[in-house]
Amino acid sequence: MLEALERGDETEPPVDEGELDELGAELEAMTFPATGRGVVEAVGSHEVETPDGSYDLGALIPRSTRETYESPEAVRTRVQRPTVAASMKRVVEAADEHRSAEFGSSQYEAYERTLRELKAIDADDDDEGVEVVTDWLVERIRDEERLPGSRDVRRRAAKFCRSNGYEVRNDEWLGV
Repeated sequence: MLEALERGDETEPPVDEGELDELGAELEAMTFPATGRGVVEAVGSHEVETPDGSYDLGALIPRSTRETYESPEAVRTRVQRPTVAASMKRVVEAADEHRSAEFGSSQYEAYERTLRELKAIDADDDDEGVEVVTDWLVERIRDEERLPGSRDVRRRAAKFCRSNGYEVRNDEWLGV
């Protein structure tokens, strides 16, 4: 019961600690800070088992030299939520294609939080909301060669929710 209360705000079941411990052992052999590209090259084929299936680390970590991880724990944290990690990988790699599209840490966190909120709202619908907003983000980055503002991303997510019958209150993250 206590564990359920502590995890009440989580948007998808976390990856099993045993899985993360195995990954951590492989990551300990690396030198940190490390780029996303370095992590993928070193342990990208490592399989992470989740309740929803398995993912190789290369599908969750951007192959980017601009994305850096300060420690093995930072990598573990990133892959704990595989649906959001895979979406953020697509966004980061799209931004990498256009050097003018630079991420700030707060913008990255806002995008990630928006996707987590969508995952929580849309948990029973095959993550359609996460995919729709990720596709929209990647398209905007490629078309405009810049990152959309975090408010624009939240607005797009709220629009998706409302058009699909999900209530979004103004006092919530997506209720811009």
